[in-house]
Formats: sequence, structure tokens, C-alpha cells
Amino acid sequence: MAPKGDNVVVSNMKLERMLSMKGGKGEGSYADNSQAQAQHARSMLHLLKETLDGVHLSSMDVPFVVVDLGCSCGSNTIYIVDVIIKHIIKRFEALAVDPPEFTAFFSDLPGNDFNTLFQLLPPLASYGSSMEECLAADNHRSYFAAGVPGSFYRRLFPARSIDVFHSAFSLHWLSQVPESVVDARSTAYNRGRVFIHGANEAAAAAYRKQFQTDLAGFLQARAQELKRSGSMFLVCLGRTSLDPTDQGGAGLLFGTHFQDAWDDLVQEGLISNEKRDSFNIPVYAPSLQDFKEVVEADGSFSINKLEVFKGGSPLVVNQPDDAAEVGRVLANSCRSVSGVLVDAHIGDRLGDELFSRVERRATNHAKDLLEKLQFFHIVASLSLA
Repeated sequence: MAPKGDNVVVSNMKLERMLSMKGGKGEGSYADNSQAQAQHARSMLHLLKETLDGVHLSSMDVPFVVVDLGCSCGSNTIYIVDVIIKHIIKRFEALAVDPPEFTAFFSDLPGNDFNTLFQLLPPLASYGSSMEECLAADNHRSYFAAGVPGSFYRRLFPARSIDVFHSAFSLHWLSQVPESVVDARSTAYNRGRVFIHGANEAAAAAYRKQFQTDLAGFLQARAQELKRSGSMFLVCLGRTSLDPTDQGGAGLLFGTHFQDAWDDLVQEGLISNEKRDSFNIPVYAPSLQDFKEVVEADGSFSINKLEVFKGGSPLVVNQPDDAAEVGRVLANSCRSVSGVLVDAHIGDRLGDELFSRVERRATNHAKDLLEKLQFFHIVASLSLA
């Protein structure tokens, strides 16, 4: 019999209460393993600013409210909110209008490490300072800040209260693993796999349907919360293939060495086949058509821009020729986004065993990973129809 992990395995708990990027700081944390996301976000700033230029400004709307959905717990969200607010301030100044006060809401699931995020927030500029003084004050923020825990697939804010919604690298996370995918009686049972990549057609269809349902819920909630004058900028993992079982970069991340590491644990008798098969990564990288179909079917939003953007590699390494570093970075990157779910399923000790095998396998294929592991993103700029 396969031994149990050190932890009591979480069962029958909603994914919403469990899912989060790995908190705190350290080798496996999201805060220390999100450099690739930062680079990809910076490469898309021109698209974000195009969206911000479409926001209708009014000095009567006080405060101006910005929301980052799926903010996680690193510094990337703080950087993006700062970019958004500074760009809007410049637009007000170009109109010779005094900028209003700003509020930023950082939102993620309840398990998110908001403590680490808030520790990274720079202090608020002195009360009573002018906006010009706020901007001139180094290492100070020019906005009020608050955290909002909850699923963005439901309502989070009062009606018509938000000027700008931003969400990056989050909408590919599903609200749940489709039940049929882990049901051994179903044709969609993802036998032998922990991700959709390379799965059967029925499993892929179940994942796609879950993505469609989730995105529709997201759009319906935002349609009520966004001001008529506002805009929304969304980025999520995407794929260039029409085949949903080919998940592109996400497939290489979760469907190769990560998959093989689970198989190692089974073959070594550390977990059972059933234990592996009852774990699936709740991620779906949509095609452009997948995304467009949901937006158009919902009808709440007009599409200002919708494109596939090549983000690049998720591996940020100092020494590309150092296979050990590549392996370590791949394992830490994988653990920073999936480690909480893995540990909940098999316990911390077996989680360590799993990711050590991911690292070893990635080290042995370092050159191939650097050449082939590339992320594509769906980028959408939307406003109310």
C-alpha cells in the first residue's frame, strides 16, 4: 500500500478555498518565482495603455477605482497598478484637469497570501498631499489600497463602481476540475494523466466546457460592476493550436516532466494509480476562437482588441548553459503555481518527492526546455456593449 503524506489530505473541499499561488518568500514561493510573468507583463504594457486610453475620464467620478483580479502575492500586481494609475493621471493632466483620488483593490481567492502582498505595498503619501507631491514622493503610492478575497467568477463589487479591471495570468485557472474528468465511470476520465495535455477528446471537451462556463460567469459579473465609461484588460495563457489537447506551453509545463514525476511516484509505490488519477491541474489554455465565442455569446462586452501574444519562456535563468539551474527554475516555477494543490492532495513530504523528480527530469532535458518551452497569451481589451 502506498504510504500517506505527512499531512491529512484535503478532500471534498471546494477548489476556491484551496487554490492559491505558493505564499511567503523562498525558493518555491510565487513572490520569488514570478519574474517571467513580470517580463511578459512589461512586454504588453503598450496594449494595456491602449485600453486605458479608451477609458472615459470625468472629474465628477471620485474616486477613480482600479481592480487587479487574480493579484497573487508578489510585486507584479503593485507594479501594474502603479502603471495604470500613473497613465490615467497623465491623461487628466493632458486635459488640464486635476486628477481625482484613486483606490486600488487587490483581489484573489481567500487562500491568497495577502499578508505578503501588503508587506510589499509602499506607504501611502502623506494625507493632504497634492497628486503632484504624491507622484514626486519616491517609494510612496498615490492611491488607497484594499484587498478583496473571493472568486472572480462571481460578483465582488457594487454595481457600476469600477473604472478599470485588470487581470493577467489568472483566467486560465478554472473554478473547478470538471467532475467527469476524475470519474472512472465517465468517458471523460483522464486516466493516467494529471493535465488535459494529450488527454482524450471527451476529457478535453469537459475542460473546454468548464472554461466556457467560468468565463461567461466572469463576464456577467464584471458587466454589472464596471462603469459605463470603464474598460477591462485581460491576459491569460492561450494556445495557437485548434486542438484543445495541445495546450502549448502549459502542456509542456504540466504535461511532460510534471506528469512523468507523478508516474515515478506510482511506479515507486509511493502513491497509487488512483491517487494520481484523482489529481488534475485545473488549467485550460484557450484558443483565440474559444475566448471570442464566449465573449460574443455573452453579449455584454464589445471587443476592442483580441489577439494572441507571444510572451516567451517562463524560465528566467542567469546561466542558460547550467542544466542544474534550468531544472531548478522549472521545478520552482511549477511548484510556485501548483504546489499548494499538490501538497493538499498528497501531503508535504510526497510533494517534496514529486518536485525533486520534476527538477531531476528537467535538468536532464534543460536544452530542450529552453528551446521549446514558450508561452502564448490571449490578450483582450473589452468595454461594455
